[in-house]
Amino acid sequence: MPLVNMSDMLDHAYRHGYAVGAFDLVSLDFLEAIMAGAEACQAPVILSLAESHFEYYDFELAMAATVAAARRARVPVAIHLDHGASVDSAVNAIRLGCTGVMVDASTLPFTKNLRITRQVADMAHSCGVPVEGELGYVAGVEGEDAQKHPGAVVYTSPQEAREFVRQTKVDFLAVSIGTVHGRMQGEPKLDLERLEAIRQAVDIPLVIHGGTGLSDEQFHALIARGVAKINYYTALSDAAAARIGENFRTASGAGYTRLLAGVRTAIQDEVKRRIRLWGGADRTAEVLEACRPWQEVEHFIVYNLSGEAESHADEFKAIGRDMLARVPGVRRVVSGRAWQEDARYRHCWLIRFAGIDTITSYMAHPDHVAYADQYFRPHAGDRLKIDYVLD
Repeated sequence: MPLVNMSDMLDHAYRHGYAVGAFDLVSLDFLEAIMAGAEACQAPVILSLAESHFEYYDFELAMAATVAAARRARVPVAIHLDHGASVDSAVNAIRLGCTGVMVDASTLPFTKNLRITRQVADMAHSCGVPVEGELGYVAGVEGEDAQKHPGAVVYTSPQEAREFVRQTKVDFLAVSIGTVHGRMQGEPKLDLERLEAIRQAVDIPLVIHGGTGLSDEQFHALIARGVAKINYYTALSDAAAARIGENFRTASGAGYTRLLAGVRTAIQDEVKRRIRLWGGADRTAEVLEACRPWQEVEHFIVYNLSGEAESHADEFKAIGRDMLARVPGVRRVVSGRAWQEDARYRHCWLIRFAGIDTITSYMAHPDHVAYADQYFRPHAGDRLKIDYVLD
């Protein structure tokens, strides 16, 4: 399973002078095309799901497919929540399988953005999940995504960036230096001097939102100044729409599946073109060598209940499933009962953590402590616990 630590992935790109594509997906066609493009190029890739797109699909169902695609991939993969709307959004994204999160508070005043981003970083880091912050505001101009990013561009201040990174401890920083969400109008004017100053101020991988419409030379200039992650969606959407439009014009009476013919190829071709331009092609082996694998942990407990507590087992378990599932970094909570009458232990918990770091934060979390002290430990003295790292 080549799911890898996203922080390691982007640190490698940052140190070796290339950028990883974070391609937003909105359907299975996008997911399959992005993965096919990355595998054709033997390149690391970030599968990105933006909360601003959740009106187009069910996030939980989409995440199940995304995790499945990542697990069978032959290239290094990370799964990222893009433009999350709240801390709760980040908690839910980690629960469903995201290995990186961004909560976008860039429209808020500096102090509020800092406070919210720090809250997200504290939570996510306790689960071992890296965090992207955004300082400055990348507005929308035209195209499908433009209306989701209203208002004027606010450029990132290098001085504020230094303080923002110091206090929030984000792993990556999205900056505003002249790009826009959606399609560009006219010739893009990038403030590369500002970007270089930001790089010198923070020295962490930088992120560009709104990559559509930039020239090859501009992309190279961004990467040379510390950009290690480029978010990319509008051009993929345009390629898909153009293919559907052509099918509609040439295939009279075509149904849904005929209209989608060739859409995945069109998206895949654009993904490959960008990966090669940004320098990620043919890096699978070196990235896998440099990155820690993403390893979930199964928290396994078998136990017996004492005395009268046995008659309340179902009630105790229902309370536990509800309370423990709320702990950040918990991906699954399952309780069970032995079907053999002579089993050494009668009951079990199977709790899946996002990663090894979650073990410590889970044990200290108030919901776990409350459940363990009130319901579990007083009645389950006969128990066995072990944490398994999943292969």
